[in-house]
Amino acid sequence: MQKIQQIKTEHANFTAQPNLQVAPAVTFNPSYRVEGSDRWQGQQYEVYRSYRPERHDETYYRSRYSRVELIGGGYYYQNNNYWYPAWGYNPRNEYYAYDGPIYAGRRGERADRVIAGVQASLKEMGYYKGEVDGLLGPLTRKALIGYQDDAGLTTTATIDEPTLDSLNLSS
Repeated sequence: MQKIQQIKTEHANFTAQPNLQVAPAVTFNPSYRVEGSDRWQGQQYEVYRSYRPERHDETYYRSRYSRVELIGGGYYYQNNNYWYPAWGYNPRNEYYAYDGPIYAGRRGERADRVIAGVQASLKEMGYYKGEVDGLLGPLTRKALIGYQDDAGLTTTATIDEPTLDSLNLSS
């Protein structure tokens, strides 16, 4: 538990930067669906099953969501403890390593800080081999698959509520 608290403290002010070499940007695709989510059972995965990327302007996002932030090269909006890519918010800032919801825990931490904490935890356990960069790129998703599989969790390759709870990072 002390190690978890140290990881949280180390990443409390973390700010991710785009890194195309490690985490290539995804592009907007209105027909994109979170891969495998149709097979995930339980209410905690409904957000992934129902996710549909949308493109709107800044006015749209600001009128509907109280938190819209530039995180790791792209704008995200927060809704019910999840961060979502805000496609179209600012077309000059549309770097997203992952197109889908990212669970932010009960306190609604910034997505890059949550991701950095998960990366640090998975690195400590030997699952993650990359740099702690706060981006939900291919290396992080691979580490999540390994951890989720070994922990007996639904293998989602994303940061979901059961995974964050299992890592003791959700509060």
